Amino acid sequence: MSRTLAMIMAGGAGTRLYPLTQTRTKPAVPFAGGLRLIDFVLNNFVNSDLLKIYVLTQFKSQSLNIHLRQAWYLSGLTGNFIDAIPAQMRMGKRWYEGTADAIYQNLRLIEIHEPDNVCIFGSDHIYKMEVRQAVRYHEKKQADLTVCATRVPLAEASRFGVIEVDENFRMIGFEEKPANPKPLPDDPNSALVSMGNYIFDTQVLFDTLHKDAEDKLSSHDFGNDIIPKLYPKGSVYVYDFTLNQIPGEEGRSHYWRDVGTLYSFWEAHMDLLSCSPPLDLTNPKWPLRSYHPPVAPARILGDNDGTQSAISDSMIAAGCTIVGANVERSVLGYKIDVGAGASLKESIFLGTSTIGAGCELNRVVADKGVTIAPGTRIGIDNAEDRDRGLTVTDEGLVVLSKGAYVGN
Repeated sequence: MSRTLAMIMAGGAGTRLYPLTQTRTKPAVPFAGGLRLIDFVLNNFVNSDLLKIYVLTQFKSQSLNIHLRQAWYLSGLTGNFIDAIPAQMRMGKRWYEGTADAIYQNLRLIEIHEPDNVCIFGSDHIYKMEVRQAVRYHEKKQADLTVCATRVPLAEASRFGVIEVDENFRMIGFEEKPANPKPLPDDPNSALVSMGNYIFDTQVLFDTLHKDAEDKLSSHDFGNDIIPKLYPKGSVYVYDFTLNQIPGEEGRSHYWRDVGTLYSFWEAHMDLLSCSPPLDLTNPKWPLRSYHPPVAPARILGDNDGTQSAISDSMIAAGCTIVGANVERSVLGYKIDVGAGASLKESIFLGTSTIGAGCELNRVVADKGVTIAPGTRIGIDNAEDRDRGLTVTDEGLVVLSKGAYVGN
């Protein structure tokens, strides 16, 4: 078996997810009640038995560092590791100036392990991938670089790097975030886009990054600079994500979502609330590890007047207490208290918050530590919410920042 090293890019500021990224880097944003965004890529590598992993951090990384220490510690006795690497200014007094520069500044870490391949993956997408299958494809093609790709609706493709391939899935065209993306030949409503996951031959990676570092006109970014210069040489291939097979999920559709905006973050949660969700969080053959705090099981109770709680199409994490309330198509993280007579619809609470009695909440996304006073209505009248200084998206989501207090 070839030697493979993973470099996880976890330094993103995530400005489009603000205010959820007000105090943390994007990969540390909680998701689905008991996970963090970075847990998906880490589970992909761990479940694929690829256990030499560096996590490159930069912006607001303290929350992420704590999570990695609590959930992802590997004993060094086996030679395996998941290590967080902060920006260390190894190449001068400057932060990372692009995704390629982040790897360039840490080439020494790669040299130490002498891998045959280097996987450079993002850390803020929702998906499952058995990474060894992609590595085997890369080696079979004897590729300099393999770019993992998936199909997305054409209307969304301008957010990504759009790819063209020949009959052998060799890359013959690439545009980073084009204004007018090219559709697939067999589907005019879809485009083939980069997932931001790359597998490099190690020597090719070294040579390419050294040349890029010397180019004063480069933005030192994989999408803007590295891929466009490398693919015309003929050894850049594309791995079709739909070929990937997860144990225990044979025949299921392949789910991948970029949660780059508040609305896509909310949509990804709503995807999980159907009877047959497109992403299975319960597959015992593909466990989704994370840190689970030592809290009691959730309690679903009636109030003092005998009114019973009603929970439908929702996910409720441990430590929650719901008393005589109605919760519909919502996701509640750890330690959410919901008071008597409260009503929640299509809402997401990341954790450790209090919702007072009689509150009416519709399409609310709330960070941790939020307190909502009894009788408060949020998401019912967007104009009123804006007048109170709350964040309201174009789609009508109301987003509450960490530690917020909201009352009428």
